[in-house]
Amino acid sequence: MRSLIPLLIIIFSTVCLLGQAQDRKQVNINRVVDQIVIDGLLDEATWQNADIADDFQQNFPADGIQSDAISEMKFSYDDKFIYIGAKLYNTGPSKYVTPSLRRDFRGGGNDMFIVHFDTFDDKTNAFQFGINPFGVRREGLISNGGGNRGDLSLDWENKWFGKATQHDGYWMVEMAIPFKSIRFKEGGSNWNVNAYRIDSNTGERSTWNPVPRNFSLYSLAHTGQLSWDEPLDNPGGNVVVIPYISGNAAGTGGYTHTGETDQLPRTSESSGNFGFDAKIGLGPAMNLDLTVNPDFSQVEVDRQVTNLDRFEIFFPERRQFFLENADLFGQFGQDGLRPFFSRRIGVSRDESTGQNIQNKINAGARLSGKLNNNWRIGVLSMQADEERDINLPQINYTVAALQRKIFSRSNIGLIMINKQDFRNESGTNFSQYNRVLGVDYNLASADNVWNGKLFYHKSFDKDNLDDSYATAASLSYSTLEWRVESRVQKVGDNYNPEVGFARRNGYEFASLEVRKNFYPEKGPFQQFNPLASFQVFQNDANGTTDSEIKLGVDTQLKNTGRFTASFNRNFIYLFGDFDPTREGNLALPEGTDYSFTNFEASYNSDTRKFFFYTLRTNSGEYFNGNRYGLGGSINYRFQPYGLVSLDFNYNNIRLPDPYGDADIFLIGPRFDITFNKSLFWTTFIQYNSQIDNLNINSRLQWRFKPVSDIFIAYTDNYFPGDFINKNRALVIKMTYWLNL
Repeated sequence: MRSLIPLLIIIFSTVCLLGQAQDRKQVNINRVVDQIVIDGLLDEATWQNADIADDFQQNFPADGIQSDAISEMKFSYDDKFIYIGAKLYNTGPSKYVTPSLRRDFRGGGNDMFIVHFDTFDDKTNAFQFGINPFGVRREGLISNGGGNRGDLSLDWENKWFGKATQHDGYWMVEMAIPFKSIRFKEGGSNWNVNAYRIDSNTGERSTWNPVPRNFSLYSLAHTGQLSWDEPLDNPGGNVVVIPYISGNAAGTGGYTHTGETDQLPRTSESSGNFGFDAKIGLGPAMNLDLTVNPDFSQVEVDRQVTNLDRFEIFFPERRQFFLENADLFGQFGQDGLRPFFSRRIGVSRDESTGQNIQNKINAGARLSGKLNNNWRIGVLSMQADEERDINLPQINYTVAALQRKIFSRSNIGLIMINKQDFRNESGTNFSQYNRVLGVDYNLASADNVWNGKLFYHKSFDKDNLDDSYATAASLSYSTLEWRVESRVQKVGDNYNPEVGFARRNGYEFASLEVRKNFYPEKGPFQQFNPLASFQVFQNDANGTTDSEIKLGVDTQLKNTGRFTASFNRNFIYLFGDFDPTREGNLALPEGTDYSFTNFEASYNSDTRKFFFYTLRTNSGEYFNGNRYGLGGSINYRFQPYGLVSLDFNYNNIRLPDPYGDADIFLIGPRFDITFNKSLFWTTFIQYNSQIDNLNINSRLQWRFKPVSDIFIAYTDNYFPGDFINKNRALVIKMTYWLNL
């Protein structure tokens, strides 16, 4: 470990100079010559005179060849909007696929046309806007250069306009993006841009500027250039206020289905609430977000999962206030080892139901954006209210981050996190403060072949303990033929990022994965990737504490499906007593260790079909016994109005006496109905035997104006055995997007 990190520093410095910038296309954007009406027809004179960006290249099932589905794209602008027009020819009958009429669709089997803009020419962050043949829109944020398939978030929302029309043999798109909805460099003359299209008839994925098929469609290392006919002006003042008003009724306890009084105290209460968010543009590149008494009741509750692990499960952030420039705060560290995790703010856990609940935030402010092409800055401060029921005091959370671009696409960042109980009324169960300081170096070569990270973080609290740091380095190499990933970590015994996400501490970790990419010309496989991986945890006291060796295969099918399979050899040493069933059976004793082998496989079917499914299975040894599991989802699409699905997970665990057995079920039917592009209804039921809970959640959303909604949300939790109610709540909320 001590020798690997200096070696990786030398490697990082070297590979930054090795990546070669790619040849890329260019398209001009000129000011409008007449008024553009967003009707999806492209019949204005502006479009007749605009440069055409065509010659789209395949990314799937092959790459480096012209796409079968012909696509033509054009750009224009005026003082308020950037306009995108496109004409998209079909390869067969005009039959299109959409999951529903709900905004923010995704999926490789759906028809779509997507454009993303890297407005600072840094090939690190970008805004994405898309539409499908039914006129359903989506917007998202790309971070970390789009180097990995998890670098696109569709949870971000903003105000823009778009329309699509269907014709015989093609469909057309017209989009208008307000300059005030995005951030960009004032006086700039070039943006990085790319577009991709998915054609459901053939499953083909194509991009305007070529992207090798081993990279994501939104890789920012492979963008073309959008050249403006004159430098961009400041779009002027940009102040948005989003007030809300809500009313709710909640209760706990109740009656069984037989009418007998249960043993839980029956309580009920109702209340009203109001507050607001504000977005203030400080020039075209910086944004100040303010929130007063925010309410996140409209955010969909987390999907429950079966947890057979010894550690906490990570759930992603979906709240709008935290999303723009979220990578600037939340991408320090690595998965499973983050110094800052925004869900620690305003979210607490109700142990009676196993559900995450809202911890009231009184107010907050967040300044984030670009100082110039090389510098990004972010400062956040939130004041959360106390929650007496779970013994949580009033807490202030403050985060500051600074990032400097170096080389072509790499950067170095600094972060400071402070969690402070200023009133000091928390007693002995809560530290008066917890702080983390950290520095990260993020490597991204010009051609995206090399990516990596090197960081050092240290936590501080009133006990001032030694060995309170985390350091790590990772490096990945990706080409058409090979992908190699390595990672090393060392985490001190007393590292404690209370506003972060660290699954464990006191360990050293190393991993390596190697996969070979094959692209068969015949047969069902588009891509066939055998792989081998190894990971190990160790510490000075116990030596190796966990390890896994995996031999497997990951495939992509030509029908857009996917199949994976692997054999795994595991070793686990228990630091404390642990029940592998997580069902309250007799725990395996501390200090024992276990080696076991199992098999895992999964299959995703063709999502272009009305009926599609995912199946997962595992079978084999498990600690000192055996485990068999079956899970997945079954889906049926009532195009274009919605989707009915059933998520399920079953684990059959058999351990020798006296440790006990378990049959663990998680079943979740879901109904996602979109009556039109403005009225949506989602209901899902989650039965989780592991936490003995039956949850019902139903939400009706009416988008009566752009980014302005009325929500009616109902949630209910029961003990499944006798159907005794634990708690329930009904919330009605209205939000309104107001431009000042």
